[in-house]
Amino acid sequence: MIENNQIEAGVRSLCIIKSSSGGQSMAGQERSEQILSYLKSHNLVTVEELVKVTSYSAATIRRELVKLDAEGKVYRVHGGVTLSRFVQHQPTTTEKQKQHHQEKVDIATAGSKLINPNQAIILDAGTTTLELAKLITSFTVRVITPDVHIALLLSEHQNIEVTITGGTLDWSSQSCVGHQAVDMLNRLHPDIAFLSCNAFDLKSGITAPTYEKAYIKSTMLNQAKHKVLLADSSKFGKVQLFEVGKLTDIDTIITDKGLNQTVADEIRSIGIELILV
Repeated sequence: MIENNQIEAGVRSLCIIKSSSGGQSMAGQERSEQILSYLKSHNLVTVEELVKVTSYSAATIRRELVKLDAEGKVYRVHGGVTLSRFVQHQPTTTEKQKQHHQEKVDIATAGSKLINPNQAIILDAGTTTLELAKLITSFTVRVITPDVHIALLLSEHQNIEVTITGGTLDWSSQSCVGHQAVDMLNRLHPDIAFLSCNAFDLKSGITAPTYEKAYIKSTMLNQAKHKVLLADSSKFGKVQLFEVGKLTDIDTIITDKGLNQTVADEIRSIGIELILV
């Protein structure tokens, strides 16, 4: 027969197991709530960022994100996690540099011919504007840019005065976004702004994958005297979630000859200078 004290010990063990299990469930719920709460105020975050704000290990965060993704509460993308499934994939600078490289060089070459000595110019973040930066290292100009790659490249040349906008560093482009960058640009009146984009279209205009990127590009458009869009033809016909501006906000578009001739004629018909390379 089982002694009473054995039965009592078994009951106590079972209670401890249930209590422990319930505690882990509560801890898991708390982790989920912390992660979801942080994501509500941030567009996209990394595992490392969540480790810092929650104090949980990277392994614990990853397990929690897998669970939340399976439940449809978050969406894991390359480089991080977001609450929204509408955030489009954003290739990194390294990835984009390999795409349509010769077209970007040709476009940048045409863009460099628009620059006069002693002008103040904005170079938007992007791989085409990075190619333009490489071509103007002998110019005597003032360059304002949110792009860390461009700023570092041009900072080696004493004939160029470089101003970086400051702000929050965007993970995909290694460029500055946010209110600090916008505040800086709002105080400037540059001669030329060279914009890059992932998508442009006759109907939807210039669009961007995030609000932050759209806002900073829109500010560049508002402040510059001459607005130039540098974009290879593969970007035409694409539309992303956030509007930067209408195509008619642009003075000059420089793209490659892959652009459809009918589209080229339509662009010219609305008063935009179109340079095909």
